[in-house]
Amino acid sequence: MSFADTFMNGEKGLFKSSSLTPMQKLVLRFVVIGLIYYGLAVIEGMIMRIYQIEPIAAIPDFQYFAILTAHPLVGIFGSTYSLVFGAFLFVVPYLMKKPLWSIKLGNWTFLLIAIGTLVFWLAGFITHYAPLYTLYWPLPADFTQFDPLGGTFFVVGIALVMLGSVFFVINIFKTIAYTPEGWEKQPSGALLASAIGYSGLRNLFRRSKKQKEHLVSLPVAAVARGSVDVALNAGIILFTGVLILVYMVGHLMGFNLKETTVDALLYKNWFWWGLDLIADGLVLIFVAGTWYLLAMMITGKKLYMQNIARAALLVELIVSWTVWSHHLLSDQAQPGILKIISGEMVTAFELITQGLAFFITLATLWSARPLKMTNELKFLLGGLLGFALAVPAGIMQADIGLNRILHNTQWIVGPHVHVAILVGLTMTLYSVVYILFPIVTNGAKLYSQKLANFHFWAHLIGGIGMGAFMGMAGLEGMLRRTIYLNGEFNLYMILAGICGGLLLLAFLAFFYNIVMSVGLKGVIGIFTPSKLNTKDLVPQTA
Repeated sequence: MSFADTFMNGEKGLFKSSSLTPMQKLVLRFVVIGLIYYGLAVIEGMIMRIYQIEPIAAIPDFQYFAILTAHPLVGIFGSTYSLVFGAFLFVVPYLMKKPLWSIKLGNWTFLLIAIGTLVFWLAGFITHYAPLYTLYWPLPADFTQFDPLGGTFFVVGIALVMLGSVFFVINIFKTIAYTPEGWEKQPSGALLASAIGYSGLRNLFRRSKKQKEHLVSLPVAAVARGSVDVALNAGIILFTGVLILVYMVGHLMGFNLKETTVDALLYKNWFWWGLDLIADGLVLIFVAGTWYLLAMMITGKKLYMQNIARAALLVELIVSWTVWSHHLLSDQAQPGILKIISGEMVTAFELITQGLAFFITLATLWSARPLKMTNELKFLLGGLLGFALAVPAGIMQADIGLNRILHNTQWIVGPHVHVAILVGLTMTLYSVVYILFPIVTNGAKLYSQKLANFHFWAHLIGGIGMGAFMGMAGLEGMLRRTIYLNGEFNLYMILAGICGGLLLLAFLAFFYNIVMSVGLKGVIGIFTPSKLNTKDLVPQTA
């Protein structure tokens, strides 16, 4: 087959979008859009990497800060949410062997996240709305610095993403609990109890003979527990957005709301409680569940210490609600009791819960040795390594003394944030894409294993290297959210930029590999309605 034929029709012509079910097309839409937004986030990151070496004359400083505002949100909402939601809307019904509750609601989730991300990105690109992703009060409603119209569209975009998140949560819990038409009635209450973790906690205190079988598999339970945090986060961010929107719309309509007081400290605690449900709760719960799923699919074995894993996920859910104060350790007005209990003690406990997930996953893999070093296994191990580096870096920051030194430096966004997201989270998600790719494409083959190998090593070295060099600059005193004009940290920033370039090349190799595997016609066909009547890959009857 010629290059042109492969590019249009896919490797060996095996992939036919017309043969895909609506469920398969839904998950592939999420994957394609998620990868496009990831590419946009990587390009924005490289612009900022270059800007920190030498400010670009064609990009004024206010545009730089607009990029800095949109960059993490595009990466989290546009890319990560798309990949995670798409994978879990497929995995939950797949593991429960019943159809997704609503394909239509799944498509609405896809559209709202894709459109919402585009809206808030355009708001920053066109109007330069740039209060940074923290949105500390009263910064987002400061009309002397930012265009209120741009801020309005920015908040509307975020609200669309949150609405899509709510639809995802509804779909997940409905799929777990509902009885498909024509099936024998399923125990919805017992299924939900098992999903939330009650059965795993109960079995810990029972003898082995009296332990009852779990109605919901562990990966599905992890998805359910993480979805609780998604719902809480959506509500909090929506409320915060409405608060900001009231000020902006009021200003546009000629009302002066400057005398209306919002307590800055209360706002910051509320905001970080909601945002940390993603940063520490949702990510760790979803990632742990994904590790478990991958370990079981790769080895074909049951998970090691399954009851303890279930109980740990329930504990992590509770921890995620009480850990937010480590973001405010350097805030002088924050009560000391919250800094110690929430900021230090509860944060340190995350090392135990995530450490358990790390150990259980590795023990499951070890029990099945020897294993073939497949793409999914390599990327799973890379994801484990990423969190093994990033979580201790976060625990170090959760010390009141060290936090005074590290908090506003490149250390935070380097060894902790970028290594956690780019190496830990993203490599885990790549493992999911590689293992699900033949399933959701009816057996399509990967175009090039050499490109997959390059993708792995370039991403791993680039992600760890960039985080390390940013951290070194932070230890030397380089602040985050700051433009340096005299080249004080150029050595570290040049090395970080080279590693960022590796990340970009890794993404391009992966994206090219996927497109060549399914063909351009296949990619376009993913976004057309399915001609099949089947709703899912699983049987429609019990």
